[in-house]
Amino acid sequence: MSWQTYVDEHLMCDIEGNAGLKLASAAIMGHDGAVWAQSANFPQFKPDEINGILTDFNEPGHLAPTGLFVAGQKYMVIQGEPGAVIRGKKGSGGITIKKTGQALVVGVYEEPVTPGQCNMVVERLADYLLDQGL
Repeated sequence: MSWQTYVDEHLMCDIEGNAGLKLASAAIMGHDGAVWAQSANFPQFKPDEINGILTDFNEPGHLAPTGLFVAGQKYMVIQGEPGAVIRGKKGSGGITIKKTGQALVVGVYEEPVTPGQCNMVVERLADYLLDQGL
């Protein structure tokens, strides 16, 4: 299965059987920030933003004082799982990023999608990739 298929069928799918309820955008990228696959409207991370995310995975709490920036947009960092998941909130939307051995799985959501639904979609795929040694 191609990386694009994972994005299209596992990240950008209908959530919990709710037809039309989807993440706003999603991607799978390497730890170097290279995008392996993405949805059409996924925001383009800047190199320093990827560095900040990777630093936070290695030093949990690094982003909390300054916020998480994605394509220049600031997200308030909310509770995640140190070293494994970073979650951010911006207005009525947010972002979930889960780290696997080789990749970052990213989902961006807007209302009516809830933070918990985004977390479930992103983390389920990332857990599968971890189980596959990726």
